[in-house]
Amino acid sequence: MMRRDSYNRRLLAAAAKELPDGAVFHLFDDIAKIPHYNDDTDARETPAAVQALRSAIAAASGILIATPEYNASVPGLLKNAIDWASRPYPDNALRGKPVIVVGASISAFGATLAQEELRRVLRAIGAHVLEGELAVPEAHEAFAADGQLADLQLRSQLVSVVHNLVGVASVDGVQQCA
Repeated sequence: MMRRDSYNRRLLAAAAKELPDGAVFHLFDDIAKIPHYNDDTDARETPAAVQALRSAIAAASGILIATPEYNASVPGLLKNAIDWASRPYPDNALRGKPVIVVGASISAFGATLAQEELRRVLRAIGAHVLEGELAVPEAHEAFAADGQLADLQLRSQLVSVVHNLVGVASVDGVQQCA
């Protein structure tokens, strides 16, 4: 989420407001510092930004990823972070980790193609991808002045996915990575 006024950052902020008591939300906001994936680099000395990403994922009980959609797919920056997090395989930080994927887009589809692709990638690397979807279409009009989703049905879906994640993650702490 490099864009200052990211709709997906706003979606994560709205999700944080919906957490049940006792749950903790941390935003991993250093994704832009992660270099392009290179196995040779990882074998020599893992970059500090990658170590921070892996540590944040390992410390989390659950992961909420909010993704935009670029050209009907996952943004390269996010895919790169997932590639780094997926190593070393099979004992990576995401293995078995409960994950829910949501997304917001200015399109009428709400990043559904990117979400679908990201779920497939996460399953392939061993993450425990939870059921539950939230596609926020026309994101430029989706948020109320208080930062919440303006549409009550979308807000209800957000509450459902957040509570599902927290329930599976044992209310120990919820980490976001996107």
